[in-house]
Amino acid sequence: MSIRSQMIIMLAVAAALIVLACMVKRRTISLRYALPWTLLAIGVTVLTCFPGLTERLTNLLGVSLPVNMIFFMGFCFSLVIIFSLSLAVSRLSKRVKDLAQHQALLERTMQEMQEMQGKELGSKNKELKDMKIGEQVNV
Repeated sequence: MSIRSQMIIMLAVAAALIVLACMVKRRTISLRYALPWTLLAIGVTVLTCFPGLTERLTNLLGVSLPVNMIFFMGFCFSLVIIFSLSLAVSRLSKRVKDLAQHQALLERTMQEMQEMQGKELGSKNKELKDMKIGEQVNV
């Protein structure tokens, strides 16, 4: 790998880390989800600074070319990200379902309370009307 390509990769990684840090600061992305991307940036930095390490890993894993190993590692990283996002979506869908059920119960309780108050007011209004009618008859 040439020095020029190493410098371009390092600049891209630095820019990505800056954008990621700004997103965490603005709370656009949770720190929990920013951590894997930070680890990926560190891994790319290490592999870029030490190209011999990539060749050693390639030989150790029995992959024919270093480029193939990098693609394989990218595939594995993508699977980890997809799995973690699937877990997050599952948890959030359960929470949404629970919140919707809780909201429905609260609305039902409120409706029942309003109906009870309406019945009480209706009976009190009837008593007041009966009292007024009784007073008018006595006059």
